[in-house]
Amino acid sequence: MATHPTVLVVDDNSAKRYLLVNWLTRAGFGVIEAENGAEALARVESGDVDLVVLDVRLPDVSGFDVCERIKDAYPAVPVIHVSAHAVDVVDRAQGLTRGADAYLTEPIEPDELVATAHAVLRYYQARQRAEFLVERLLALADTTVAVHTASTFTRLLEAAAAGAARIFKSPAVVVAESSDGDCLAAVATGTDAGTVIVPWTVDDRDVPIGATVRVTDPAEWALLDWPAGDTLTVAAARLRDDRPPLYVVVPTSTQTARTPVLVQLAQNVTAAVEAQRSFDEEHRIAVTLQRSLLPRRIPEVNGLDLAVRYEPASARTEVGGDFYELVMLDGHLLLAVGDVAGHSLHAATVMAELRHAVRAYAVEGHQPGTIVHRVNELMRTLLPNESATLCVLLLEPSTGRVRLASAGHLPPVLSVDGKVEFVEHSAPLLGVRARRPEDLEFVLPVGATLVLYTDGLIERRDATIDEGLSALAGAATQVDDDLDRFCERLLVELAPNEINDDVAVVALRRR
Repeated sequence: MATHPTVLVVDDNSAKRYLLVNWLTRAGFGVIEAENGAEALARVESGDVDLVVLDVRLPDVSGFDVCERIKDAYPAVPVIHVSAHAVDVVDRAQGLTRGADAYLTEPIEPDELVATAHAVLRYYQARQRAEFLVERLLALADTTVAVHTASTFTRLLEAAAAGAARIFKSPAVVVAESSDGDCLAAVATGTDAGTVIVPWTVDDRDVPIGATVRVTDPAEWALLDWPAGDTLTVAAARLRDDRPPLYVVVPTSTQTARTPVLVQLAQNVTAAVEAQRSFDEEHRIAVTLQRSLLPRRIPEVNGLDLAVRYEPASARTEVGGDFYELVMLDGHLLLAVGDVAGHSLHAATVMAELRHAVRAYAVEGHQPGTIVHRVNELMRTLLPNESATLCVLLLEPSTGRVRLASAGHLPPVLSVDGKVEFVEHSAPLLGVRARRPEDLEFVLPVGATLVLYTDGLIERRDATIDEGLSALAGAATQVDDDLDRFCERLLVELAPNEINDDVAVVALRRR
Protein backbone atom coordinates (compact mmCIF):
# COMPACT_ATOMS: atom_id res chain seq x y z
CA MET A 1 0.00 0.00 0.00
CA ALA A 2 1.22 3.52 -0.73
CA THR A 3 2.81 5.71 2.00
CA HIS A 4 -0.08 8.18 1.67
CA PRO A 5 -3.27 6.14 1.14
CA THR A 6 -5.60 7.25 -1.62
CA VAL A 7 -9.22 7.90 -0.65
CA LEU A 8 -12.05 8.01 -3.18
CA VAL A 9 -14.82 10.41 -2.07
CA VAL A 10 -18.16 9.69 -3.75
CA ASP A 11 -20.94 12.26 -3.31
CA ASP A 12 -23.22 14.10 -5.76
CA ASN A 13 -23.38 17.16 -3.48
CA SER A 14 -20.40 19.32 -4.49
CA ALA A 15 -20.36 21.36 -1.23
CA LYS A 16 -20.41 18.27 0.95
CA ARG A 17 -17.83 16.58 -1.28
CA TYR A 18 -15.59 19.67 -0.97
CA LEU A 19 -15.64 19.44 2.82
CA LEU A 20 -14.86 15.74 2.87
CA VAL A 21 -12.01 16.17 0.40
CA ASN A 22 -10.61 19.12 2.38
CA TRP A 23 -10.63 17.29 5.70
CA LEU A 24 -8.97 14.18 4.31
CA THR A 25 -6.37 16.13 2.34
CA ARG A 26 -5.33 18.11 5.44
CA ALA A 27 -4.97 14.78 7.29
CA GLY A 28 -2.38 13.63 4.75
CA PHE A 29 -4.49 11.42 2.49
CA GLY A 30 -4.38 11.51 -1.27
CA VAL A 31 -7.93 12.16 -2.47
CA ILE A 32 -9.80 11.59 -5.74
CA GLU A 33 -13.48 12.32 -6.39
CA ALA A 34 -16.58 10.86 -8.05
CA GLU A 35 -20.09 12.31 -8.41
CA ASN A 36 -22.14 9.15 -8.92
CA GLY A 37 -22.07 5.36 -8.58
CA ALA A 38 -20.97 4.58 -12.15
CA GLU A 39 -18.03 6.97 -11.89
CA ALA A 40 -17.11 5.52 -8.49
CA LEU A 41 -17.04 1.97 -9.83
CA ALA A 42 -14.88 3.05 -12.77
CA ARG A 43 -12.45 4.78 -10.41
CA VAL A 44 -12.13 1.71 -8.19
CA GLU A 45 -11.68 -0.52 -11.21
CA SER A 46 -8.81 1.62 -12.46
CA GLY A 47 -6.89 0.73 -9.28
CA ASP A 48 -4.86 2.69 -6.70
CA VAL A 49 -7.83 3.23 -4.40
CA ASP A 50 -7.16 2.33 -0.76
CA LEU A 51 -10.41 3.55 0.82
CA VAL A 52 -13.85 4.65 -0.41
CA VAL A 53 -15.94 7.27 1.43
CA LEU A 54 -19.36 6.68 -0.10
CA ASP A 55 -22.60 8.62 0.20
CA VAL A 56 -25.64 6.37 0.60
CA ARG A 57 -27.91 8.36 -1.75
CA LEU A 58 -26.52 8.81 -5.26
CA PRO A 59 -28.39 10.04 -8.36
CA ASP A 60 -27.92 6.91 -10.50
CA VAL A 61 -27.69 3.97 -8.10
CA SER A 62 -27.97 3.31 -4.39
CA GLY A 63 -24.78 3.66 -2.36
CA PHE A 64 -25.64 0.31 -0.80
CA ASP A 65 -25.53 -1.31 -4.25
CA VAL A 66 -22.26 0.43 -5.11
CA CYS A 67 -20.70 -0.79 -1.87
CA GLU A 68 -21.88 -4.34 -2.52
CA ARG A 69 -20.43 -4.33 -6.03
CA ILE A 70 -17.11 -2.94 -4.80
CA LYS A 71 -16.86 -5.64 -2.14
CA ASP A 72 -17.74 -8.40 -4.60
CA ALA A 73 -14.95 -7.37 -6.98
CA TYR A 74 -12.40 -5.94 -4.51
CA PRO A 75 -12.99 -7.36 -1.02
CA ALA A 76 -9.77 -5.80 0.29
CA VAL A 77 -10.97 -2.21 -0.42
CA PRO A 78 -12.64 -0.75 2.70
CA VAL A 79 -15.79 1.37 2.42
CA ILE A 80 -17.12 4.05 4.82
CA HIS A 81 -20.75 5.07 4.31
CA VAL A 82 -21.73 8.70 5.01
CA SER A 83 -25.28 10.03 4.93
CA ALA A 84 -27.37 12.99 6.04
CA HIS A 85 -30.68 11.26 5.35
CA ALA A 86 -30.38 7.48 5.87
CA VAL A 87 -29.56 7.84 9.55
CA ASP A 88 -31.88 5.46 11.40
CA VAL A 89 -30.93 2.03 12.73
CA VAL A 90 -32.40 0.16 9.75
CA ASP A 91 -30.31 2.18 7.28
CA ARG A 92 -27.10 1.76 9.27
CA ALA A 93 -27.73 -1.95 9.70
CA GLN A 94 -28.37 -2.36 5.97
CA GLY A 95 -25.18 -0.51 5.07
CA LEU A 96 -23.01 -2.58 7.38
CA THR A 97 -24.73 -5.81 6.38
CA ARG A 98 -24.10 -5.17 2.69
CA GLY A 99 -20.38 -4.66 3.14
CA ALA A 100 -19.56 -1.26 4.62
CA ASP A 101 -16.80 -1.18 7.23
CA ALA A 102 -18.14 1.93 9.01
CA TYR A 103 -21.25 4.14 8.87
CA LEU A 104 -21.13 7.86 9.71
CA THR A 105 -24.20 10.05 9.87
CA GLU A 106 -24.18 13.80 9.44
CA PRO A 107 -23.32 16.10 10.90
CA ILE A 108 -19.85 14.56 10.72
CA GLU A 109 -16.96 15.96 12.69
CA PRO A 110 -13.65 16.19 10.77
CA ASP A 111 -11.74 14.40 13.52
CA GLU A 112 -14.27 11.57 13.56
CA LEU A 113 -13.97 11.08 9.80
CA VAL A 114 -10.16 11.08 9.87
CA ALA A 115 -9.99 8.77 12.89
CA THR A 116 -12.46 6.35 11.30
CA ALA A 117 -10.47 6.33 8.06
CA HIS A 118 -7.24 5.57 9.91
CA ALA A 119 -8.88 2.81 11.97
CA VAL A 120 -10.40 1.11 8.94
CA LEU A 121 -7.12 1.31 7.01
CA ARG A 122 -5.15 -0.15 9.94
CA TYR A 123 -7.39 -3.18 9.94
CA TYR A 124 -7.12 -3.68 6.19
CA GLN A 125 -3.38 -3.15 6.14
CA ALA A 126 -3.02 -5.84 8.80
CA ARG A 127 -5.34 -8.11 6.85
CA GLN A 128 -3.42 -7.57 3.62
CA ARG A 129 -0.12 -8.33 5.36
CA ALA A 130 -1.57 -11.52 6.79
CA GLU A 131 -3.02 -12.63 3.44
CA PHE A 132 0.25 -11.77 1.73
CA LEU A 133 2.21 -13.89 4.22
CA VAL A 134 -0.26 -16.79 4.01
CA GLU A 135 -0.01 -16.80 0.22
CA ARG A 136 3.78 -16.99 0.42
CA LEU A 137 3.74 -19.68 3.10
CA LEU A 138 1.39 -21.85 1.03
CA ALA A 139 3.72 -21.50 -1.96
CA LEU A 140 6.66 -22.28 0.34
CA ALA A 141 4.95 -25.48 1.51
CA ASP A 142 4.33 -26.56 -2.09
CA THR A 143 7.95 -25.87 -2.99
CA THR A 144 9.22 -27.80 0.03
CA VAL A 145 7.22 -30.85 -1.01
CA ALA A 146 8.47 -30.53 -4.60
CA VAL A 147 12.16 -30.35 -3.67
CA HIS A 148 11.94 -33.24 -1.20
CA THR A 149 10.25 -35.49 -3.78
CA ALA A 150 12.52 -34.58 -6.71
CA SER A 151 14.10 -37.70 -8.20
CA THR A 152 17.48 -36.15 -9.09
CA PHE A 153 19.71 -33.30 -7.99
CA THR A 154 19.00 -31.20 -11.10
CA ARG A 155 15.25 -31.68 -10.77
CA LEU A 156 15.54 -30.60 -7.15
CA LEU A 157 17.27 -27.36 -8.18
CA GLU A 158 14.70 -26.76 -10.91
CA ALA A 159 11.84 -27.22 -8.43
CA ALA A 160 13.54 -24.87 -5.96
CA ALA A 161 14.08 -22.07 -8.50
CA ALA A 162 10.57 -22.41 -9.95
CA GLY A 163 9.14 -22.38 -6.43
CA ALA A 164 11.12 -19.27 -5.47
CA ALA A 165 9.84 -17.49 -8.58
CA ARG A 166 6.23 -18.39 -7.64
CA ILE A 167 6.66 -17.40 -3.99
CA PHE A 168 8.13 -13.96 -4.71
CA LYS A 169 6.52 -13.42 -8.16
CA SER A 170 9.90 -12.49 -9.60
CA PRO A 171 12.99 -13.95 -11.25
CA ALA A 172 14.94 -16.29 -8.96
CA VAL A 173 18.18 -18.24 -8.89
CA VAL A 174 19.14 -21.23 -6.74
CA VAL A 175 22.78 -22.37 -6.61
CA ALA A 176 24.10 -25.56 -5.01
CA GLU A 177 26.86 -28.12 -5.39
CA SER A 178 26.10 -31.74 -6.25
CA SER A 179 27.70 -34.78 -4.64
CA ASP A 180 30.00 -34.93 -7.68
CA GLY A 181 31.36 -31.48 -6.89
CA ASP A 182 29.56 -29.71 -9.75
CA CYS A 183 28.31 -26.24 -8.79
CA LEU A 184 25.07 -25.60 -10.68
CA ALA A 185 22.62 -22.72 -10.87
CA ALA A 186 18.91 -23.14 -11.56
CA VAL A 187 17.59 -19.99 -13.22
CA ALA A 188 13.88 -19.08 -13.35
CA THR A 189 13.21 -15.86 -15.24
CA GLY A 190 9.63 -15.51 -14.01
CA THR A 191 6.62 -17.11 -12.38
CA ASP A 192 5.47 -19.05 -15.44
CA ALA A 193 8.82 -19.28 -17.24
CA GLY A 194 10.79 -22.48 -17.56
CA THR A 195 13.88 -23.21 -15.47
CA VAL A 196 17.33 -23.80 -16.92
CA ILE A 197 20.43 -25.33 -15.29
CA VAL A 198 23.82 -23.73 -15.93
CA PRO A 199 27.29 -24.11 -14.35
CA TRP A 200 28.16 -21.38 -11.87
CA THR A 201 30.98 -20.71 -9.41
CA VAL A 202 30.57 -19.05 -6.01
CA ASP A 203 33.19 -18.13 -3.42
CA ASP A 204 31.81 -19.82 -0.29
CA ARG A 205 34.76 -19.48 2.07
CA ASP A 206 33.10 -16.88 4.33
CA VAL A 207 29.66 -18.50 4.63
CA PRO A 208 29.03 -19.67 8.23
CA ILE A 209 26.87 -22.56 9.39
CA GLY A 210 23.18 -21.61 9.50
CA ALA A 211 21.35 -19.08 7.36
CA THR A 212 22.59 -15.61 6.43
CA VAL A 213 21.10 -12.87 4.28
CA ARG A 214 22.90 -10.08 2.44
CA VAL A 215 22.06 -7.46 -0.16
CA THR A 216 24.33 -7.23 -3.18
CA ASP A 217 24.71 -5.77 -6.65
CA PRO A 218 23.06 -7.64 -9.56
CA ALA A 219 26.41 -7.72 -11.38
CA GLU A 220 27.58 -10.32 -8.85
CA TRP A 221 24.86 -12.73 -10.07
CA ALA A 222 24.74 -11.99 -13.79
CA LEU A 223 22.70 -15.06 -14.61
CA LEU A 224 19.71 -13.19 -16.04
CA ASP A 225 18.34 -9.71 -16.64
CA TRP A 226 17.30 -8.64 -13.15
CA PRO A 227 14.75 -5.80 -12.68
CA ALA A 228 16.38 -2.44 -13.37
CA GLY A 229 17.13 -0.16 -10.44
CA ASP A 230 16.92 -2.91 -7.84
CA THR A 231 19.49 -4.74 -5.76
CA LEU A 232 19.52 -8.48 -4.99
CA THR A 233 18.90 -10.23 -1.70
CA VAL A 234 20.92 -13.43 -1.29
CA ALA A 235 20.06 -16.03 1.33
CA ALA A 236 22.87 -18.52 2.01
CA ALA A 237 22.28 -21.69 4.05
CA ARG A 238 24.87 -24.22 5.24
CA LEU A 239 24.35 -27.26 7.45
CA ARG A 240 27.94 -28.40 8.05
CA ASP A 241 31.47 -27.04 7.69
CA ASP A 242 32.37 -29.81 5.25
CA ARG A 243 29.37 -29.12 3.03
CA PRO A 244 29.11 -26.26 0.52
CA PRO A 245 26.36 -23.69 1.09
CA LEU A 246 23.22 -23.21 -0.97
CA TYR A 247 22.14 -19.82 -2.29
CA VAL A 248 18.70 -18.41 -3.13
CA VAL A 249 18.82 -15.07 -5.00
CA VAL A 250 15.81 -12.77 -5.59
CA PRO A 251 15.23 -9.01 -6.16
CA THR A 252 15.34 -7.01 -2.93
CA SER A 253 12.04 -5.28 -3.71
CA THR A 254 10.24 -8.61 -3.14
CA GLN A 255 11.37 -8.90 0.48
CA THR A 256 9.69 -7.93 3.74
CA ALA A 257 11.35 -7.11 7.05
CA ARG A 258 13.70 -9.88 8.28
CA THR A 259 13.06 -11.88 5.06
CA PRO A 260 11.43 -14.80 6.95
CA VAL A 261 10.08 -16.68 3.92
CA LEU A 262 13.34 -16.39 1.98
CA VAL A 263 15.35 -17.70 4.92
CA GLN A 264 12.94 -20.60 5.45
CA LEU A 265 13.04 -21.44 1.75
CA ALA A 266 16.85 -21.53 1.75
CA GLN A 267 16.89 -23.78 4.82
CA ASN A 268 14.25 -26.15 3.41
CA VAL A 269 16.00 -26.49 0.07
CA THR A 270 19.36 -26.99 1.79
CA ALA A 271 17.91 -29.85 3.83
CA ALA A 272 16.57 -31.45 0.65
CA VAL A 273 19.92 -31.01 -1.13
CA GLU A 274 21.74 -32.55 1.82
CA ALA A 275 19.41 -35.56 1.79
CA GLN A 276 19.84 -35.94 -1.97
CA ARG A 277 23.62 -35.56 -1.70
CA SER A 278 23.86 -38.13 1.10
CA PHE A 279 21.66 -40.58 -0.78
CA ASP A 280 23.74 -40.18 -3.93
CA GLU A 281 26.94 -40.83 -2.00
CA GLU A 282 25.51 -43.89 -0.26
CA HIS A 283 24.11 -45.19 -3.54
CA ARG A 284 27.49 -44.74 -5.23
CA ILE A 285 29.23 -46.66 -2.43
CA ALA A 286 26.63 -49.43 -2.55
CA VAL A 287 26.87 -49.75 -6.34
CA THR A 288 30.67 -49.87 -6.14
CA LEU A 289 30.44 -52.64 -3.56
CA GLN A 290 27.81 -54.44 -5.59
CA ARG A 291 29.89 -54.36 -8.76
CA SER A 292 32.98 -55.56 -6.88
CA LEU A 293 31.06 -58.71 -5.91
CA LEU A 294 30.20 -59.59 -9.52
CA PRO A 295 32.48 -61.40 -12.00
CA ARG A 296 35.35 -59.20 -13.15
CA ARG A 297 35.51 -60.67 -16.66
CA ILE A 298 33.64 -62.91 -19.05
CA PRO A 299 35.39 -66.20 -19.88
CA GLU A 300 36.39 -66.88 -23.47
CA VAL A 301 34.99 -70.24 -24.54
CA ASN A 302 35.59 -71.89 -27.91
CA GLY A 303 32.35 -72.33 -29.80
CA LEU A 304 30.40 -69.88 -27.63
CA ASP A 305 29.60 -66.17 -27.72
CA LEU A 306 28.87 -64.58 -24.35
CA ALA A 307 27.62 -61.12 -23.41
CA VAL A 308 26.48 -59.51 -20.17
CA ARG A 309 24.71 -56.30 -19.26
CA TYR A 310 24.28 -55.26 -15.66
CA GLU A 311 22.50 -52.00 -14.80
CA PRO A 312 22.00 -50.91 -11.18
CA ALA A 313 18.77 -49.20 -10.21
CA SER A 314 18.46 -45.44 -10.67
CA ALA A 315 20.01 -43.06 -8.18
CA ARG A 316 16.68 -42.67 -6.32
CA THR A 317 16.38 -46.42 -5.68
CA GLU A 318 18.42 -48.55 -3.31
CA VAL A 319 20.64 -51.23 -4.81
CA GLY A 320 19.18 -54.70 -5.16
CA GLY A 321 20.43 -58.25 -4.93
CA ASP A 322 20.64 -59.22 -8.60
CA PHE A 323 23.71 -61.26 -9.57
CA TYR A 324 25.12 -63.47 -12.30
CA GLU A 325 27.95 -65.96 -12.61
CA LEU A 326 29.98 -67.07 -15.63
CA VAL A 327 32.95 -69.38 -15.11
CA MET A 328 34.53 -72.46 -16.72
CA LEU A 329 34.80 -75.51 -14.41
CA ASP A 330 36.25 -78.84 -15.60
CA GLY A 331 35.41 -78.12 -19.21
CA HIS A 332 31.85 -76.99 -18.49
CA LEU A 333 30.47 -73.48 -18.45
CA LEU A 334 28.68 -72.58 -15.23
CA LEU A 335 26.04 -69.92 -15.86
CA ALA A 336 23.84 -68.66 -13.04
CA VAL A 337 21.51 -65.72 -12.55
CA GLY A 338 19.81 -64.86 -9.27
CA ASP A 339 17.84 -62.18 -7.49
CA VAL A 340 17.68 -61.65 -3.72
CA ALA A 341 14.42 -60.19 -2.44
CA GLY A 342 14.60 -56.57 -1.34
CA HIS A 343 16.50 -53.44 -2.25
CA SER A 344 19.20 -52.41 0.19
CA LEU A 345 22.86 -52.76 0.96
CA HIS A 346 21.86 -55.81 3.01
CA ALA A 347 20.33 -57.41 -0.10
CA ALA A 348 23.63 -56.83 -1.92
CA THR A 349 25.59 -58.59 0.84
CA VAL A 350 23.17 -61.56 0.79
CA MET A 351 23.66 -61.68 -2.96
CA ALA A 352 27.42 -61.98 -2.43
CA GLU A 353 26.94 -64.90 -0.04
CA LEU A 354 24.68 -66.75 -2.49
CA ARG A 355 26.98 -66.18 -5.44
CA HIS A 356 29.99 -67.50 -3.57
CA ALA A 357 27.95 -70.49 -2.35
CA VAL A 358 26.95 -71.31 -5.95
CA ARG A 359 30.59 -71.15 -7.00
CA ALA A 360 31.74 -73.29 -4.08
CA TYR A 361 29.20 -76.06 -4.67
CA ALA A 362 29.93 -75.97 -8.41
CA VAL A 363 33.67 -76.36 -7.75
CA GLU A 364 32.86 -79.46 -5.68
CA GLY A 365 31.45 -80.95 -8.90
CA HIS A 366 27.72 -80.88 -8.11
CA GLN A 367 25.03 -80.75 -10.77
CA PRO A 368 22.68 -77.74 -10.97
CA GLY A 369 19.86 -79.36 -8.98
CA THR A 370 22.21 -80.26 -6.16
CA ILE A 371 23.73 -76.77 -6.20
CA VAL A 372 20.27 -75.25 -5.87
CA HIS A 373 19.35 -77.68 -3.09
CA ARG A 374 22.50 -76.95 -1.08
CA VAL A 375 22.17 -73.20 -1.53
CA ASN A 376 18.59 -73.48 -0.32
CA GLU A 377 19.68 -75.42 2.79
CA LEU A 378 22.37 -72.82 3.47
CA MET A 379 19.79 -70.04 3.26
CA ARG A 380 17.31 -71.82 5.49
CA THR A 381 20.04 -72.43 8.08
CA LEU A 382 22.08 -69.23 8.03
CA LEU A 383 19.71 -66.73 6.37
CA PRO A 384 16.28 -67.89 7.56
CA ASN A 385 14.55 -64.56 6.91
CA GLU A 386 15.75 -64.18 3.33
CA SER A 387 14.37 -65.36 0.01
CA ALA A 388 15.77 -65.36 -3.51
CA THR A 389 15.31 -66.77 -6.98
CA LEU A 390 18.05 -68.62 -8.86
CA CYS A 391 18.64 -70.27 -12.21
CA VAL A 392 21.76 -72.45 -12.65
CA LEU A 393 22.92 -74.32 -15.74
CA LEU A 394 25.98 -76.28 -16.79
CA LEU A 395 26.81 -76.33 -20.50
CA GLU A 396 29.21 -78.62 -22.31
CA PRO A 397 30.53 -76.36 -25.13
CA SER A 398 31.52 -79.14 -27.53
CA THR A 399 28.12 -80.87 -27.56
CA GLY A 400 25.77 -78.12 -26.44
CA ARG A 401 24.32 -80.37 -23.70
CA VAL A 402 22.69 -78.36 -20.93
CA ARG A 403 21.57 -79.29 -17.41
CA LEU A 404 19.40 -76.61 -15.85
CA ALA A 405 17.78 -76.11 -12.44
CA SER A 406 15.65 -73.20 -11.36
CA ALA A 407 14.35 -71.95 -8.03
CA GLY A 408 11.43 -69.65 -8.73
CA HIS A 409 13.36 -67.68 -11.33
CA LEU A 410 11.90 -66.30 -14.55
CA PRO A 411 12.28 -68.76 -17.44
CA PRO A 412 15.25 -68.31 -19.82
CA VAL A 413 14.48 -67.33 -23.39
CA LEU A 414 15.65 -69.59 -26.23
CA SER A 415 15.84 -68.03 -29.70
CA VAL A 416 16.49 -70.31 -32.71
CA ASP A 417 16.14 -69.12 -36.31
CA GLY A 418 13.61 -66.44 -35.41
CA LYS A 419 11.53 -68.74 -33.20
CA VAL A 420 11.35 -67.97 -29.49
CA GLU A 421 10.33 -70.16 -26.57
CA PHE A 422 10.68 -70.00 -22.81
CA VAL A 423 12.61 -72.78 -21.08
CA GLU A 424 10.20 -73.58 -18.26
CA HIS A 425 11.43 -75.29 -15.10
CA SER A 426 8.97 -74.52 -12.33
CA ALA A 427 10.32 -74.89 -8.81
CA PRO A 428 9.95 -73.11 -5.43
CA LEU A 429 12.16 -70.13 -4.74
CA LEU A 430 15.09 -70.31 -2.34
CA GLY A 431 14.39 -70.05 1.36
CA VAL A 432 11.48 -72.52 1.61
CA ARG A 433 11.31 -76.23 2.32
CA ALA A 434 9.69 -77.96 -0.66
CA ARG A 435 10.25 -80.78 -3.12
CA ARG A 436 12.22 -79.79 -6.19
CA PRO A 437 11.98 -81.31 -9.68
CA GLU A 438 14.78 -83.13 -11.46
CA ASP A 439 17.20 -81.13 -13.58
CA LEU A 440 16.01 -80.14 -17.03
CA GLU A 441 18.27 -81.54 -19.77
CA PHE A 442 18.37 -80.41 -23.39
CA VAL A 443 20.78 -79.67 -26.21
CA LEU A 444 21.38 -76.07 -27.26
CA PRO A 445 21.26 -76.10 -31.07
CA VAL A 446 24.03 -74.59 -33.12
CA GLY A 447 23.18 -70.93 -33.80
CA ALA A 448 20.72 -70.78 -30.90
CA THR A 449 20.82 -68.00 -28.31
CA LEU A 450 19.86 -68.48 -24.68
CA VAL A 451 19.07 -65.41 -22.55
CA LEU A 452 18.92 -65.41 -18.74
CA TYR A 453 17.74 -62.24 -17.00
CA THR A 454 16.33 -60.79 -13.79
CA ASP A 455 12.87 -59.31 -13.34
CA GLY A 456 14.09 -55.70 -13.62
CA LEU A 457 14.27 -56.22 -17.39
CA ILE A 458 10.57 -56.94 -17.90
CA GLU A 459 8.66 -55.67 -14.88
CA ARG A 460 7.02 -52.27 -15.27
CA ARG A 461 4.47 -50.49 -13.12
CA ASP A 462 2.17 -49.97 -16.09
CA ALA A 463 2.22 -53.58 -17.39
CA THR A 464 1.65 -57.12 -16.12
CA ILE A 465 4.38 -59.76 -15.94
CA ASP A 466 2.79 -61.63 -18.85
CA GLU A 467 2.94 -58.47 -20.96
CA GLY A 468 6.60 -58.09 -20.02
CA LEU A 469 7.39 -61.67 -21.03
CA SER A 470 5.55 -61.20 -24.30
CA ALA A 471 7.56 -58.05 -25.03
CA LEU A 472 10.78 -59.93 -24.27
CA ALA A 473 9.80 -62.72 -26.66
CA GLY A 474 9.14 -60.18 -29.37
CA ALA A 475 12.46 -58.44 -28.84
CA ALA A 476 14.37 -61.76 -28.86
CA THR A 477 12.94 -62.90 -32.19
CA GLN A 478 15.80 -61.16 -33.96
CA VAL A 479 19.24 -61.63 -32.34
CA ASP A 480 21.95 -59.19 -33.40
CA ASP A 481 25.22 -60.58 -34.72
CA ASP A 482 26.95 -58.69 -31.93
CA LEU A 483 25.62 -60.11 -28.65
CA ASP A 484 26.69 -57.01 -26.71
CA ARG A 485 24.55 -54.92 -29.04
CA PHE A 486 21.71 -57.41 -28.59
CA CYS A 487 21.84 -57.11 -24.79
CA GLU A 488 21.93 -53.32 -25.08
CA ARG A 489 18.90 -53.40 -27.36
CA LEU A 490 16.96 -55.51 -24.86
CA LEU A 491 17.58 -52.90 -22.18
CA VAL A 492 16.62 -50.01 -24.45
CA GLU A 493 13.42 -51.67 -25.68
CA LEU A 494 12.23 -53.32 -22.46
CA ALA A 495 13.58 -51.54 -19.38
CA PRO A 496 11.93 -48.25 -18.30
CA ASN A 497 13.81 -44.98 -18.76
CA GLU A 498 14.34 -44.67 -15.03
CA ILE A 499 15.32 -48.15 -13.84
CA ASN A 500 13.68 -48.87 -10.49
CA ASP A 501 15.25 -52.30 -10.07
CA ASP A 502 18.61 -53.81 -10.92
CA VAL A 503 18.80 -55.49 -14.31
CA ALA A 504 21.06 -58.41 -15.14
CA VAL A 505 21.07 -59.91 -18.66
CA VAL A 506 23.32 -62.81 -19.74
CA ALA A 507 23.21 -63.96 -23.37
CA LEU A 508 24.84 -67.17 -24.62
CA ARG A 509 25.03 -68.25 -28.28
CA ARG A 510 26.40 -71.53 -29.60
CA ARG A 511 28.36 -71.05 -32.79
